[in-house]
Amino acid sequence: MWRRRRALVLALALALGLAGRAPTAVGIATGVEHTPWERRRVAVHVTRGCEQRLRRLADERAPFTGAAVYQEEVLRVSYSAEPGTVAAIFGPGDSAKAGRRNAAATAVGLYDPLSPVRVRLVEHGATAAPLDGEWVRRAIGRAAAERHAAFCAPHTAPLAAAERTTGFRIVNGENDGLPGLVIDRYGGTFVLKLYAGAWLPWVSAAVRALEHACAPDLERTVLLLSRELAQLPAAARLGLTHGDVLSGLPLPASGEVAFEENGLSFGCEPVVGQKTGFFLDQRDNRALVRALATRAPGARVLNVFSYTGGFSLYAADGGASHVTSIDASRAAIDAVERNWARNAHRPAVAAATHVGIAADAFEAMDGLWREKREFELVVVDPPSFAQRERHVDAALAAYAKLARAAVMLAAPGGLVLLASCSAKVAPDAFHAAVEAAARQAGRPLEVEARLGHACDHPVRAAGATPYLKATLARVR
Repeated sequence: MWRRRRALVLALALALGLAGRAPTAVGIATGVEHTPWERRRVAVHVTRGCEQRLRRLADERAPFTGAAVYQEEVLRVSYSAEPGTVAAIFGPGDSAKAGRRNAAATAVGLYDPLSPVRVRLVEHGATAAPLDGEWVRRAIGRAAAERHAAFCAPHTAPLAAAERTTGFRIVNGENDGLPGLVIDRYGGTFVLKLYAGAWLPWVSAAVRALEHACAPDLERTVLLLSRELAQLPAAARLGLTHGDVLSGLPLPASGEVAFEENGLSFGCEPVVGQKTGFFLDQRDNRALVRALATRAPGARVLNVFSYTGGFSLYAADGGASHVTSIDASRAAIDAVERNWARNAHRPAVAAATHVGIAADAFEAMDGLWREKREFELVVVDPPSFAQRERHVDAALAAYAKLARAAVMLAAPGGLVLLASCSAKVAPDAFHAAVEAAARQAGRPLEVEARLGHACDHPVRAAGATPYLKATLARVR
């Protein structure tokens, strides 16, 4: 039955021209035979330990979003359900209860038989509203209203150009009640990124909800898939492809879209860029760098792992006289130059000198040290070094190595800002590794602040902790 259904889905996808083609505008047809909430819900019977864990969350009135049922916790399911089917969680001895229509479950969520995260939980079973198109519309609408209230005052009257921000996160996954779904805005381009196959049949509902919530600003919606989802067969992806434009205008030929952040202009490439095209989570820390540069006019600033130059532009706009950007990607350094040109009308940016270095970060920093270069501010914002628990020790060693290199390049009394986006690395362990490395290098730190991510990346799901942490410190 499953093979026949997959074949039918693939045939529909091919008929619609969705499978195996270059990114383009496709509308929101996905080859789904029925909306996922029209299917019969699947009863998932879990181990006693899992049931007790979920009941404790319910007793503590903790949010269920962010909690999950894992493959090894599943004892049996009522039928071979497709990804995205609404799942009701029952204990091991609840067979009779599960057989009753609309019986109250321990929890409800979205089922994904293709993932070791078998069910992404959404609600307590006893109080759960139906998981349907209206649920998606409410959740996205609530999150969009919260973000627009934060970045527009009010939504119909944008902030003054000097402060305008049109690049921000609208939906932060489980922290906004939608586990496995992220939505970011870049000007008129809204990017949906799926981290769970359970969301594939819900894409149409998400696009409609986004159009309802953000219609005045929305020019296009673009679909991105996690690496794991992009590698699935076309049939399993329901014919959807990484980079599909789901609604609105096609992407520009360059693939680059424009947006503003605190008055600065940036471009990003959602389809081929990091994350969804830009590191929106560092917005507040970039603003801090501008403020620091304002208090030290003429400062020399080094931005390591610069990507497309966010910290570099903010430093220049604050009054830095010379900014050096290091990234291993030549394309990223080229993007820094384009973003610099976008802001050349700003006097401070026009007055600053920029040098881009496309090279390995460790090698480039060592080269600058051998040249006896010094900087009043060194920013180090590396990619995640720990995708798994087993990588944590190696990640901490890498952060320590970066910290030693950074403090050796800081002028006496200069500042370093060292960040980690590795969720597996605990904040205390990161800060301790950085501070110990600086002491061992003979350049102890005087910590001025410990920083996190911006307000559009809230942390409020069950068991969630901030993944982004940073140390701002003065080098003695």
